[in-house]
Amino acid sequence: MFFWILVAILTAAVAAVLLLPLLRRPAAAADDAGHDVEVYRDQLEELKRDEASGLIGANEAELARAEVARRLIAASKAEAKGGASPAGRRNRLAQVFVIVLLPTIGLCLYVATGRPDLPAQPLAERLANPGNDISILIAKAENHLARNPDDGAGWDLLAPIYYRSGRVEDAANAFSQAIRLLGPTPERLDGYAETLIAQSNGIVTAEARARLEQSLTLKADNPRAEYYLALALEQEGKRAEARAAFEALAKQAPADAPWLPLVNRHIAGLAEGQGGEVAGTLGNPTAEDMAAAQDMSAGDRQQMISGMVESLAAKLEENPDNIEGWMRIIRSYVVLDQRPKAEAALQTALKTFPADSDNGKQLLALARDLSISAEGSGP
Repeated sequence: MFFWILVAILTAAVAAVLLLPLLRRPAAAADDAGHDVEVYRDQLEELKRDEASGLIGANEAELARAEVARRLIAASKAEAKGGASPAGRRNRLAQVFVIVLLPTIGLCLYVATGRPDLPAQPLAERLANPGNDISILIAKAENHLARNPDDGAGWDLLAPIYYRSGRVEDAANAFSQAIRLLGPTPERLDGYAETLIAQSNGIVTAEARARLEQSLTLKADNPRAEYYLALALEQEGKRAEARAAFEALAKQAPADAPWLPLVNRHIAGLAEGQGGEVAGTLGNPTAEDMAAAQDMSAGDRQQMISGMVESLAAKLEENPDNIEGWMRIIRSYVVLDQRPKAEAALQTALKTFPADSDNGKQLLALARDLSISAEGSGP
C-alpha cells in the first residue's frame, strides 16, 4: 500500500510541474481582454466629458459611443470566454493529457512490464536470504567481516570466492588474513601463493615461492606447490632442474590427474630446448606459428622463438614506452638462459621508466623475482 501511495504522490508532483506553465497562459489571455474592457469604458467616459464641454457634437458623440460600445461588448465576450480561443483549446487538451492520459499510460506500462505482485525486498532482507546470488553472498560475508574483522573462518571462506570471481587483490588480502588468524595450512598457503602469482602476471615471485616451500613442509605430497616451484625454476632459466622437478611430479601423479597434460608439455618443451614458457611470455604467436612449430626440429623451433624475441626487441626500440613489452622480453631472455641480455634490457627499460616511478618499481621487482642484476639502475 505504501508503494502505491508513493507512486500517487510522485505522479501528482510531476503533473503539477508540467501543468504550471500551461495554467499561466489562459490567465494572461484573460488579463489582456480585461484591459481592453477598461480602455473602452474609459473612452465612453471621455466621450461624455467631450460632449458636455462642447468639443464634439451630439451626432458625432452618438456615433462614437455606438462604435466604442460595440468594441466593449466584443471585449466583454472575449473576457467571459477566456480560453475559448484555438490556443486556449490546445492548452486545455494539454492539461487533460497531463492530468489523465500521462498517468494512465505510465500505469499501463508498469502493469504490463513490471512486477507489482513482487513483495518489497530491502537490502537487509536480500542479505538475509541471498539464495544462489553469489554477489549477495559476498556482500553478506563482507558485511559480517566489517563488523568482525578477526573472524578467521570468514576470511578463509571468502578468499577462494574472491579468487574465482577475479578479485585477485581482495583474494590475496583474504588469504593473508586467514593465515594470520587461523594459522598456515597447505590449502591456505597454496591459495595465497596462487593469488600472488596471478597478481604478477604468471611470475612465481619470491614471496610466492616462500609460501609454496612452507606448504611443502606441512604436506610433502603436494602437487600444486610442486608444480609452481618447478615453474619458478623454469622461469629462472634453470632448465635441467626444472625438467627434473616436472618429471618427478609426473612420475608420482595418478594417470587421470587433470594437471598431468600441462606438466608433460613443460617436460617436452624443456627436453627439446623449446623454452616452454617463452611463447606464453611473448603472448604473440599466431595459430600458424604454433602449427608450423609442431613440424620443426628442436633447433628450428628454438630459432623461431629467438626470432620472436628479436621481433619484440625491435618493436621496443621503436616504441620504448611499452612497459608490458619490456617485462615480457626480460622474462623471455631469462627463460632462454640469456641473462646478460635480460640485464641489458632491464637497464634500457629503466632509462624510459626511472626506478622511482611506478613502472620502474615493477621492473625492479621483476628483476628481484628473476634473480637478475639491476646494477647501475639507481634513480
